[in-house]
Amino acid sequence: MKTDIKKLLSRYIAYDEHNAEQFEKFCAFVDAHEIIFGKKNPDGHITASAWIVDQEFKRVLLTHHVKLNRWLQLGGHTEEHESIVDGALREAFEESGLKSIVLKSDEIFDLDVHDIPMHGKTQKHVHYDLRFLMVASRDETLSISEESHDLRWFEFDEVLRFADEASIARMVEKSRRL
Repeated sequence: MKTDIKKLLSRYIAYDEHNAEQFEKFCAFVDAHEIIFGKKNPDGHITASAWIVDQEFKRVLLTHHVKLNRWLQLGGHTEEHESIVDGALREAFEESGLKSIVLKSDEIFDLDVHDIPMHGKTQKHVHYDLRFLMVASRDETLSISEESHDLRWFEFDEVLRFADEASIARMVEKSRRL
């Protein structure tokens, strides 16, 4: 699995200088640790996310995350012996209830390194997040999971009023170029 991640990373092209710095941190984490998936490494772990756009490539589906209280892309931890792509797809289905989700590419759409604050018994740690581009129909009924306060389709032009993080802005810009 670590070999698969290294192959994926070898093909990733950083979007800008900040993303290139994150890419270097990501690669250093993978090289330095044997345990990079799941929750067993107290320093951090790789997570899998889904950047889900509609069929017109004009809107993105975001979740209002319960623990972080922010609008974010869908995603989370991988299961043992699960590929990163399979993890992103599973999280997308589980967190949205959508049946029409299609993986647009099994290449990394985006990556991000971010701190996760202490919450309950979970210590502060780092998520090394790989994001994959997916497409789904907005005609389906959304199903809000227990990990979410809400789910909503946002037009690209309005996303940053609700989710003003650099990584969200970067994925919006990448989506506009498709």
